Amino acid sequence: MNDTFIRYGHFLGIILLASMLISENILFSKKLVIEMRKKLAFIDLVYGISAVLTLTAGLFLWLYVGKPKEFYSDNPVFHAKLGLFLVIALISVIPTVFLLKNRKSAKPVLDVPAHIIAIKRLELLLLLMLPYLGVLISRGVGYL
Repeated sequence: MNDTFIRYGHFLGIILLASMLISENILFSKKLVIEMRKKLAFIDLVYGISAVLTLTAGLFLWLYVGKPKEFYSDNPVFHAKLGLFLVIALISVIPTVFLLKNRKSAKPVLDVPAHIIAIKRLELLLLLMLPYLGVLISRGVGYL
């Protein structure tokens, strides 16, 4: 039964992560009013929590439940997927820091640097590659 809850947590994290990232991409614009900054800060918080949930449940699936851990440990496609996930997490820090630095700004309208929006778009693009790598792994591609 633990296997079921861990898998559920992993899928819930993935769904939340994707929906929050899509929401951020829709709401981020070149100029943000105070209300939108507050919404984006909350969405970014849920995005971060969902990333931690996804990673934690994924690590449990890798190391403790499901297929033998060697199925993943010996698979370069799995390592590519994990590395890509970590790259997405690392680049997401830049927009998060921007939102945190400007959360208490009294400016009615905040100018958003183009690179912040570009990073959010890149995160979404990279996220689209993760399910493909997951399918390859589940088919045994890369497994030695």
